[in-house]
Formats: sequence, structure tokens, C-alpha cells
Amino acid sequence: MNDVLSVRTLNRTLLERQFLTERTGLGVPDVVERLVALQAQEPNWPYLGLWARIEGFRRERLAELLADGRMVRAASLRSTQHLSGGADYGRWRPLLQPVLERTSRAGYFTPATDGLDLDALAAVGRELLAGRRLSRQELATELGARYPGRDGKLLAGAVQLRVPVVHGPDSSAWGGWSPRTNTSLTLAEPRPGELSAGAAVLRYLAAFGPAGVKDFQTWSGLTRMRAVFEELRPGLRVHRDERGTELFDLPDAAPADPDRPVPVRFLPAYDNLLLGHADRTRVLAEADRPRVMPGAARVLPTFLLDGFVAGTWAVRGTELLVTPFRPLPDGATGQVAAEADRLAAFLGPGQRVVFTAAG
Repeated sequence: MNDVLSVRTLNRTLLERQFLTERTGLGVPDVVERLVALQAQEPNWPYLGLWARIEGFRRERLAELLADGRMVRAASLRSTQHLSGGADYGRWRPLLQPVLERTSRAGYFTPATDGLDLDALAAVGRELLAGRRLSRQELATELGARYPGRDGKLLAGAVQLRVPVVHGPDSSAWGGWSPRTNTSLTLAEPRPGELSAGAAVLRYLAAFGPAGVKDFQTWSGLTRMRAVFEELRPGLRVHRDERGTELFDLPDAAPADPDRPVPVRFLPAYDNLLLGHADRTRVLAEADRPRVMPGAARVLPTFLLDGFVAGTWAVRGTELLVTPFRPLPDGATGQVAAEADRLAAFLGPGQRVVFTAAG
């Protein structure tokens, strides 16, 4: 009979694997490879994801790794921007290519791509980027010239999904909180060693297990993965959650102690801790989900109390606004304030913490 894992057991197990029960002494490349990739829709967010997980993390360290190509920012899981190891991105990209190409055929791009051979469009994009670094606007302008009467910005977006392209280090640097307008693009360096679907599942379980088929599909964007899990089943642990959903895990991976004390942690927007499963109740109560995911594909920055999302935060000028969803338990306010102070210090001089009431 399969072990039934409580929500708290799943919570503590996930936090342990995500380096959120205590900050790790591992370096940035090791942490990013363990987590596969960190969400990076805006350049600041992966810096904060690493700060939450690595003891003594410095922004300069990630900047160095981006400059020499050991880390890259590019479209990856779920067709969204992620921070990955340079070599690891090369291994994952072929496996994820069907997801990215599916996105390039979405209705958003149709006004510009309707009637076009998308493979031919991708070839033109490769030609324009070969040996060059172009800004998004420059790529859009050149594509618009090749395809008169079509929206070059949409064409450039489709190319970025169909061609392995990475953002330049300047476009991935720590900076302001508004979207960047100066994103530069280069062709990704070819890397050997394409990852198999089975190996991808094992990598996912190491960072997010125990988890089910739908969880992996939600996290990766890949579909029809049941057969891959079934092939791996003889070598995996099998559990169930309290709802009866079958969960898989690595054979030598033991569930965590559900009563393990865990610290307050502040997480960036879009952190994969919240997006790595179809059922997110192991970290986010269903009643609080609209507060964190208010629509338009947004996922707000959050903080964890006792391992679960207890509120959101935002930067407004020199203020770090902390918004609990409900009054904090006795003694918890000081813990949240202390970690918020550490975050404010990481953000830069002059930042001050302000608690606000949930709307």
C-alpha cells in the first residue's frame, strides 16, 4: 500500500529540496542546476530567488556568471523566461522545443504570422542573428523589413520561441523594477547532450518531488508524459496525497519531518516554488490563490510563514511594502520583520520596511 503524505509533509519536503529550510553554502551554478531553472520574467527576480536560498549570496556573483555564459536567461519552461546554467539550457532546450513552438502558434502571434511558413521565419531569424547581438527592437525592425505589412515585434517574439536565443548579460543585470526596453539577443551556443524525457522527470523530482504526472506537465509545459512516468515507475517510490493523487519520487528520497520548524522566507515574483505543481496547496492555500495570482498571468512576490504563503510584498520607491493576508500570530510579526529587514538591506541602501493591510 502506498504511503499517504500529508500537506505538511509535502510542504516540508518541498522546502528542503528548494533550499528554503535553511540557506545553503552551495554556489550559484550548483543551486540553479539542482532547481533546473529559476523564473526570470524580469531580470531582478532570479537574484532574489538565489538570495532566499544561498548564504551570503552577492548580486555580483550572478552578474559574473551571466557575463561569461555559465548562466543564461532565455525562454525555457512553459515558454517563459528562466535563468539556467548555460550548458544545462542546451540540454533542456531540444526537449522543450515542442512547447515553445506550440506557443509560437498561439493566437497572440497570428496577426503577424498568419499564412507564413514558421520554419522559414525561424531560418530568417537565425540568419539575422548569426554572429551578431541585436536588441529586440532591432530584430523586430529587420524582420518587419523582410515581411512588409506585418508586425515586426510579433515576428521577433515568434522567432525567439522557435530559435534558441539568449539574452545578453546587459539585459539580465540587476536594475529597476519596470520591464526592460533594452533587451539584447544572441544565438545560443550549441551544446551537446540533449536530455531525455525520463532524465528530465528525474531532475524535476529531485527538486519538486514527490509529484504526479500533472505536476510535471504543469511545471514543464510538456504533455502526454504518463508513459514516461510508467516506464520509470519500477525504479521510483510511489506515494499518495490526502486526496488520493498518485505521487512519484526518487528511490532514495525520504519525505521530510512534517513538524520541522522552518524560517520566514521572502520569495520573488513567479518563483517556481508556487508554479511547480498542478496542486499548489502544499505551499499556497486555495483561498489565498487569487491574492497571489490576480490575473493577467501575474504571480506576485510572496513571503512564507511556517512554510506557507502568508502575504505578498512589493517595492515602491524606498519602501518595502509587506502585506500579510491576515493578522500575524503572536511572535510572528518580529520574525517577518527581521527577514524583511534582511531583504531591504539586500535591495540597497535607504530601503525601509512598511507593513500594510491586505485589501
